[in-house]
Amino acid sequence: MKIAVIGATGRVGKAMVAEALARGHQVIAICRNIDKADKKPGVSVVKADVHSADETATAVKGADAVISAYNGGWMDPKIRENFATGMNGIIAGIKKAGVKRVLFVGGAGSLIEDGVRLIDKPDFNPTWKNGAEGAADALRIAQREKDLEWSFFSPAMQLMDEGKSGGKFKLGLDAPIRNAKGEHKVTMGDYAHAALDEIEHPKHVRKRFTIGSTV
Repeated sequence: MKIAVIGATGRVGKAMVAEALARGHQVIAICRNIDKADKKPGVSVVKADVHSADETATAVKGADAVISAYNGGWMDPKIRENFATGMNGIIAGIKKAGVKRVLFVGGAGSLIEDGVRLIDKPDFNPTWKNGAEGAADALRIAQREKDLEWSFFSPAMQLMDEGKSGGKFKLGLDAPIRNAKGEHKVTMGDYAHAALDEIEHPKHVRKRFTIGSTV
């Protein structure tokens, strides 16, 4: 497949690019700063601002599927607003380009446990709340979309860089998946592995789903 990865130079985006290449796919790496992109065989680097539907459409044209690892910028005070404008630009651009399949990298804060969103629990770190609300807004925007074959993939609260995919994880829908210790975590390798599984063999079309380590 030819897979466009939006936010390809970010923490999650790099993992998605690496997993796609490991499976033999071609990658369109879309980013704002092409100097930060890994220029590897099988990767075409494209500069685009996803807030612009036209730039997004040009960037993803010809892709079989899109993985959006867009992030509104954790240090940006306008992160929540950025999530909404970025999400709208991405959706409009993908549709304009004629691509149907897209997986959005989502946030964990909107997962629901005991009838309460994680973001609304008293122990939720206030430093991340504005961004988590932005990711929750992005989920609501996706849920209104009727034309695209979208999936919204929420990670665990602890998304750890260490560890390749070991397959010791479970998938779920709206509730966080905890291991026997009560931990809500997953490695980046497992997260990317499950994301590419979903791209190759869709099982959560027009659904939000999540992941959690079983160990």
